[in-house]
Parts: sequence; structure tokens; C-alpha cells
Amino acid sequence: MAAPIIETCHVACCANRTPNVVSWSREGTIAFGTCNSVALYDPQERRVVAVLNGHTGRVNAVQWVHREDCAPESHLVSGGSDNRLILWEAQNDKLRQSVECKGHTGPVCAVDALHVNGSNILVASSAADSTVRLWLCNENKQAECLHTVPFGSGFMMDVSLTLLPGSKVPILACGGDDSRVHLYVQSNGQLQKAMSLQGHEDWVRGVAWTSISGDLLLASCSQDCLIRVWRLRAKCETDTGEKDNHTTIKMKEDVFEVRDTVFAVSLETVLAGHENWVYGVHWQPALYKCGELQQPLSLLSASMDKTMILWAPEEVSGVWVEQVRVGEVGGNTLGFYGCQMSPDGSMILAHAFHGALHLWCKDQDKEGEWRPGVVISGHFNAVQDLTWDPEGEFILSVGSDQTTRLFTPWRKQDGKLPTWHEISRPQIHGYDMQCLAMVGRFQFVSGADEKVLRVFQAPRNFVENFANISGSSREKLLTSSDSANLPEGASTPALGLSNKAVFQGDLAPKTTDDQQFNSISDQYQDSYFHPLNMTEPPPEDHLLQNTLWPEVQKLYGHGFEMFCLASDSTRTVVASACKASKAEHAAVLLWSTSSWCQLQTLQCHTLTVTQMAFSPDAQFLLAVSRDRTWSLWRRNLPTAESPEPQFSLHAHTGKDNAIHSRIIWSCDWSPDSKYFVTSSRDKKVIVWGPCRLENTGNSVLPPEIKPCSSVLDVGDAATAVAFCPLLCSAKSYLLAVGLECGRILLYQWSPDQEFMGGQDWIRCAETDTLQSHALAVKRLRWRPKAGQAGCENNKKDGQTDGESETEEESSWVQLASASTDHTVKIFSINKLAL
Repeated sequence: MAAPIIETCHVACCANRTPNVVSWSREGTIAFGTCNSVALYDPQERRVVAVLNGHTGRVNAVQWVHREDCAPESHLVSGGSDNRLILWEAQNDKLRQSVECKGHTGPVCAVDALHVNGSNILVASSAADSTVRLWLCNENKQAECLHTVPFGSGFMMDVSLTLLPGSKVPILACGGDDSRVHLYVQSNGQLQKAMSLQGHEDWVRGVAWTSISGDLLLASCSQDCLIRVWRLRAKCETDTGEKDNHTTIKMKEDVFEVRDTVFAVSLETVLAGHENWVYGVHWQPALYKCGELQQPLSLLSASMDKTMILWAPEEVSGVWVEQVRVGEVGGNTLGFYGCQMSPDGSMILAHAFHGALHLWCKDQDKEGEWRPGVVISGHFNAVQDLTWDPEGEFILSVGSDQTTRLFTPWRKQDGKLPTWHEISRPQIHGYDMQCLAMVGRFQFVSGADEKVLRVFQAPRNFVENFANISGSSREKLLTSSDSANLPEGASTPALGLSNKAVFQGDLAPKTTDDQQFNSISDQYQDSYFHPLNMTEPPPEDHLLQNTLWPEVQKLYGHGFEMFCLASDSTRTVVASACKASKAEHAAVLLWSTSSWCQLQTLQCHTLTVTQMAFSPDAQFLLAVSRDRTWSLWRRNLPTAESPEPQFSLHAHTGKDNAIHSRIIWSCDWSPDSKYFVTSSRDKKVIVWGPCRLENTGNSVLPPEIKPCSSVLDVGDAATAVAFCPLLCSAKSYLLAVGLECGRILLYQWSPDQEFMGGQDWIRCAETDTLQSHALAVKRLRWRPKAGQAGCENNKKDGQTDGESETEEESSWVQLASASTDHTVKIFSINKLAL
């Protein structure tokens, strides 16, 4: 079988902010909804193994279809804001869309499913249309809605399905905003109401069944901060004689009858321990011990008080007590939306309001101890821009979730393959982030929906931890970043937006015992930063507080919100542009990175400049705009009067000669600075040039810049484009084009080919359904070097067969993409397979 051209190296994503969106399979795979997709995450390998694209709205609920015999699941059901349910089925070790259930008229908020009558699957769903529906998905891949239960103006927050003990009759529990738990039994395909369980004093947020020694236990959690556990059992004939016996104290029982069997429901226990709304409950899955199936009596709960509690009855008294409590401290975040437990009970997982997954692992050495585990993270809103560092060792990305995040490969000591992780969150802002540009190895400029540009410099603590995790030399990194003047870290004041530097002296604790506060503000801690010594990627609470970068400069000059940024290859000039509806605001501003003074104002466009790019030789600046034109600016030779770089307009398109008929979204330069490419909403991609003549110095410029390629129609709005920094062959270039539908196309372009018939373009590859983004690609960036980040120099000393390895390594190039679907994806592309 031929080697794949495009391999997915990493997907950075997080869970949607809805309660029922995470589910853990018996095989150990965690499925969670991320934007309009379902991600499958392997917590052992610490990477996303697949992304399922099928929904056209946000995924709100995900559930593996568990089997009675605890065999690995082969089906997964998901519900979304597109009012649909999708049943995914495993085929050839990959999950594929099998059945679609349409009928709800509002977003689906909860799903559950179980196997009935062999290969049929019974699915229950609750939606914002105030109904609960029961579906039957048969082996012919057809879905039938068996019954709809209307709840008037009420909403059901969660549903849970199981089979009644001693029978194959399904029973459904629904918890909703009427503070009750409703039980329905399936009879002749219809749902018959069995009873309503009262006791909660606020909305019921979660319900979950489990089976224990012939009885059923139902856990329900509520906004009244309590968890109630109910026991459902089949009453035998001997129970009826006890009715007149008033000497024994018993819990009140409610009864209902199904097929001549009487079932009784009583309250088992009420669990009080959380201090805020309880959003999720989850029973520990059954597991095989000594050849027989056993159900551990252990219940996990997650709350808005930022804690998870593991509950279990005491062996002697049988009283339910809190066994373990884990949680997060600090950070301006809300609490947990839901929880899951691994099949063997050794790991527990919560997902939070900001999408972060929080994992704890049972400590094997210390009994009863749990420690935070390494887990995936990513943006929880659209990712707007990303860039590689100059050495190609890490990626910085910014998004509408108001954060800047840094991802790098983690080189493990045990020799396992490196995996990508977020190791720093340099900026947590109060405005949606829009753009960024690197201006040094550990320095960047970022722009948000504000008029100010902010410059950040990495602190010493980050450089040291980056060396630990990436396997780089700490001394080498510190000497390259002027370590003498570096602060230790950064923190944000309670009501501020600027990250303030924290120096070594600020970390010393106050020594006076009887502190006299000079002012009210002195009573409160100024810095929340604590230096970390990381040997593995940090958990979410550390990312929030201890990995910020100090802000070293603010740049004022724009009149509206920032839109795009670019820096040149010599890291001496930064270009910035803001949103504009008039020519006076559409100017590009140039800044000096040495003095951070404004150098120049470049006026040419009449509407927002959407993207800019400096040529690799730093001689040209290209800008493309919403006014459907591009402008090319040339760097003037330095003079005694103006030693700072100055640019003058070299060429531009006007309304008469513009080939693009819609907004130009993106642009990039060929690695030899000879050609540039533009891509537009009109589905066209065009290469322009030549910007310098062969075998001549920079002094001789070509007479005219015109299209050098045929007009490439990519079939959808081309929202991102990027030239690979390495040539495909001696005479052809490799280009990546990102589309509005989420696909990424790879093209080979040969300038020497006759371009009238379109023969200069060859489509080499494209991302398949599993690899593509679910929404528009916002930015594409190639790694500046050949090879795969984190894979170089894995054999440190005495490497003998390095040459063949280097050759194999250089056949790979890496492409990073940012998308509106909240994900950052890194693809490895095999040049030899092209």
C-alpha cells in the first residue's frame, strides 16, 4: 500500500461548553464534542486519534452505546444544534456515519442508547423543543421514531436508558426543570409513564442508571447542590405480607407494574458535599474480576464549585460517604460541566466551562492519592491566526476565546514518540484575539479587537521549562534570550488587561508577622504567579496562572480594531493593519522592533487590509485587501538621513486590472522571493511575478508584475494560502490552499509550464473527511524547516546511522492550520510520496 501523502500529526481542541458532551468507552477512548465535530482521544497515547465530521451545528451530547457484557463498543451516538442525531458505527477500525435521526425541531441536549433485540439500537434523546423522543435504529441503517413525549413548556436536561431487572423491558429516566425525575417504561413501542420521583428543589441536571445485584440504582443530581440515589427493585410475593407490620422502619416505596411484575422505587441516600450546582453524575463502569462481571458501587459527581467527588458506601455501615475530592483552585473560571471515569476506575475526567479537560490519575504508590494527569487542550472558540517560531520548534496561536496559546512537542525520557501539548498560555485577554507575529525566538506582537498592539517577551521560567519539555539545551536558550534581564514570570492584576512582569525579588514572602497594611489594596496579593519546574506539560490551573508572558510594550496608532500583522525575516520591522471602511483607516503602519517607534504609514487601499506578508529576502511587503486589490511595497536603500527601513509603493492592482472579483483573503511568497500568490472568495488562486530577475542583484527590478500562472479555480472560497519554504523539485513549488468548507488542497505549480491551458497546476493531494476541518480554514503556515518538530536528534550521542535518518526526516514537511472550528491541526506531508 502506498504511503499516505498527508498524515495528521496533532489536533489541538477542547470540549464544547455543554454538560453531556464527553463519554469514555470501555476500550479507553474518550469521545467529546468539539465545535461541530466529535473528537476521539486516546488518554494513554495522549493524542486525538480521529475527528468525526457530520454535524452542521455544535455537538451538544455524545454517548458510547455500551454493551451489557462490557465488550468494546462499536457504536457512538451524538446530538447537535442542527437538531439531528447521528449514530456512528465502527467499520474497519474507523467510525463512520451510519444512521441519521431527524425529527427534533430544537437543538438536541442529551442522548443515551442501548442494544436491544440483537443488533437493534434504542436511542433516547431530549431537545430544546421540549420533547423527549425514543428512536429505533435497525441493522438496515434505518431510524424510526417510536414515540415522542411532550413536556409543554418544560425542558428535560438529561436522559438515561437501561433494562428493567429480570426482563428486557427498557426504562427511561428523564431529569428536568420541574425538579422531578420522570420514569417511563416502553410498552408496545410506546413510552408509558411509570412515576415521577420528587425530592429535588431545583432543576435536575443529570441522571444515570446502574445495575447492582439484581436491583437498579438511579443517581440524580440537581442545582440544589444535592445528589439523590434511588433504588428500583422487583417486589417478590413475600414482600406483600409485610404491609401490616408497623414495627420495622422502612423508606417509603412507590410502586408500578410492568407485565405482571411489581417494581418498587425507594430513596437510597442523599449525598451532600458540593457547594454549588451539581451538573453531572457517573457510575464506575462494571468490570471483570476473576472471570465474572462485577459492578463496583462507586459514584462520581462534578459540580460548578470546581470539584469532583467520588462517593461509595462504607463497608461496615453501608452509609454513603465521600471517598475522594479533587478539583481546581484559583483562576477566574467557572466549575465543571460533567464527569467520566475510566473503565478500570484508575482515571477520572471532568470538563469545564472553558472547554478544558481535567484529568486525575490514581497514584499507584500512595493509597487513596490522586494526581493531575497530562491531557489535551485547545481553543474553545474560533482560531484566528497562528505562526511557527523561527526555529520551527513550537507554534503560537490566537483565537476568539481571548487567549494566545503555545504548543510544542513533548520529548519523553522513555524514548516514546513525542506528542504535542500546550505548555504555555502567554496571553489571557479581555478582547477577542485576532492576529500575531513573531519578532524573535521568544518574542511576539499580538492584536485583538482593540486599537492597541501588545508586545510580549518570554520570562525565564518559561525558557527553562521549554528546555525541559522540548529536550533543548537550557544554557543555549537562556544565552539567546538575554537571561540577565529576564523576569521570572508574569501575572495580571485583578482588574487589568496587561500582564505585569514578576521578578525574583517579588517572589520573596513578606517577613513581618504583624503586617500593617498601608492601604486597602495592600491586603490583597499582587502576584498570583508561582514559578514551576515542569518535567511534563502543565494542567489547566497552572496554564491559567503560572505561564503568562510579561507585556513589554504597547503600540498605539490605529483608529479601529486590529485585523492583521506581519514581521519580516530579519525581525526588524512589523507591519500592522486594522478594520477599515475608509481609505484613511486602511493604511498599513510599520514599526521598528528595536525602538518600537512608528516608522511609516503606507496608504493605498480603501477597505480593510486582510493579510500581509514580507518576502523571505525582506525586500518587499505585500498587502491584500477587502477592496479586491493587492499592493506591493519595496524597501528603499538606507541613507544617512534615514537609517531606519523605509518602503515605497512598487506595484498594485486597480479596479481596471484586478482579476479577483471578491475579497482577497490571503497571500504568501515563494521561498525564493520571486513570486507571490493571492487567494480570494471568488474561488480563484493566482500567482504573480516575477518580483526579481534571474541572476541579477536586487538593483535590477522587472519592468512589470503580472499573473505568472493560469487562474486556478479551487471550487470553494479560498480563505488561506501558503507556499512551502522548500521547493518540490528543481523547477516547481508546493502550495497549500485552505477552503471555506474546511478542506486543505496541495498543489504543485511549475512556472515553466505553458499556463494558458492550466497545465502549470497539478493537484497532488487533499485532506480527507476525517482530516479536514469542519469550518473555514483561517490560516495556513508551513514549518520554516524540513523535518518533523520534536523528531530531530532523538539519538543524542554516538549516533552512527544519522545520515539515513536525516535523509528520511528531510522528506517530511509540516503544515499547521487554524480554523473557525476551534482546532489547530498539524499535518506531516511526505514529499517523496508527492
